[in-house]
Amino acid sequence: MHITFVRALSGSTLATIRRADGVVLELPGYDRKWRVPHDLAHAVTERELGLDGGVFGSIAGGGVFENMRVVAGRPRHDASERSKRLLAANKQSLGVAELLAGVVHDAVEKDERDALERARRNWGVFSTDPFPWTGEQVAASVALLAELAVEFEATGKVVFTWPDRLTSPVPAPAGAKRGRRGRIRKSL
Repeated sequence: MHITFVRALSGSTLATIRRADGVVLELPGYDRKWRVPHDLAHAVTERELGLDGGVFGSIAGGGVFENMRVVAGRPRHDASERSKRLLAANKQSLGVAELLAGVVHDAVEKDERDALERARRNWGVFSTDPFPWTGEQVAASVALLAELAVEFEATGKVVFTWPDRLTSPVPAPAGAKRGRRGRIRKSL
């Protein structure tokens, strides 16, 4: 999946997302007050930390958020229902992604130095398990976002690649039967 972040005329950002299924979507940003697009912080953080259930893994899997619109391609006949199932299944992962992207975004936007400590502290809201990422992973996310922020400020555009391995799987519909159907044999 390819994501192009551009500065919109309104001063905010617009992400154009080209999914592997040929559907092209637009995701408007609501971040005029920030120099670094918040959705770019999501993309960087989620990719660098391997989150397939965050915003962009969900979109890659077929999720469409309410503020998005399809601008090209042909969605599946059941796209709306699949999106609802996927976003419902990823509710907690989306919360974790928001928390972590916020930490990385703040670290770059406000030049904060305590990203790892903030991420660990905030992780406790979601889990009592140990924080699953290393300091190096969090630092790499902050460094990459800082680098892309410079590019965005200079050109008003960043092209970002989302790996297929981080595509969120779509849950089966409730009550769906899995496996082979029983065969009916005809007697002759």
